[in-house]
Amino acid sequence: MDSTTGLRTLRDFIRFGASQFRAAGLNFGHGTDNAFDEAAWLVLHTLHLPLDLPESWWDARLSEVERTRVVAVLRERTATRKPAAYLTREAWFAGLSFYVDERVLVPRSPLAELIAAGFEPWLDPDAVTRALDLCAGGGCIGIATALALPQAQVDLADVSADALAVARVNIERHRVSDRVRAVQSDVLDGLEPGDRYELIVSNPPYVDAEDMAALPDEYRHEPALGLAAGDDGLDVVRRILAGAHRHLTADGVLIVEVGNSQAAVEAAFPELPLIWLEFEAGGHGVFLVHARELPAA
Repeated sequence: MDSTTGLRTLRDFIRFGASQFRAAGLNFGHGTDNAFDEAAWLVLHTLHLPLDLPESWWDARLSEVERTRVVAVLRERTATRKPAAYLTREAWFAGLSFYVDERVLVPRSPLAELIAAGFEPWLDPDAVTRALDLCAGGGCIGIATALALPQAQVDLADVSADALAVARVNIERHRVSDRVRAVQSDVLDGLEPGDRYELIVSNPPYVDAEDMAALPDEYRHEPALGLAAGDDGLDVVRRILAGAHRHLTADGVLIVEVGNSQAAVEAAFPELPLIWLEFEAGGHGVFLVHARELPAA
């Protein structure tokens, strides 16, 4: 007997999806952190319903066509182990909807909390005229920054032409093309010598070789170019720290997410006065350093 026989309501299919995901041992972390929320996201998106749908709707019955579509997407998630964001072509970051596909990482950075605060107390948000999202991928961090700092011009820099194509989709999606541009750059090497920013924020590749070898299947659908950073995870971070002072204003700040490579950064740069940021909503491995401290690096 088909395991979906008897399923009729939204509640039925969300429960079914969550059960299937747990039984299959799926990994979460690309927008949700558990099987139930992942199933709810996929079911609601497939039915073109909002994620904040009132629970009173959960007993609504699905049509036969809707049931077929929902079962198909739940089974695709289990069979392919693709993150839900790649199936829906949508991810949420800093309260904003972004287009994503396999050309870019799925956004999941604690930097969203810092953006929501306008980067205070580390910067005066009204004083930021230019900002750089370095290793921007699909542009989520930079575009969210532009929307939080409406007077700032923001550059999205990435080495990947494919990633920048996605970033341009998101620039148009959020109607910020007058203030946000995509720039192809191998870390800092593609920027103009005169490009100076009060803020450089970066979520670069920082996964070390050991962690890359142990990644769950879901993460292997993401571009390795956005994850892998050599044996110790610092190949790109070293280049950022070596060159950022050339592109920061005198009172500018550099903010970099390094995740689990925090210990490696601390060991490699013991002389650098890095400020490790704390987040109320969770997250770790993000440092801030002032421009005036960087020449010593």
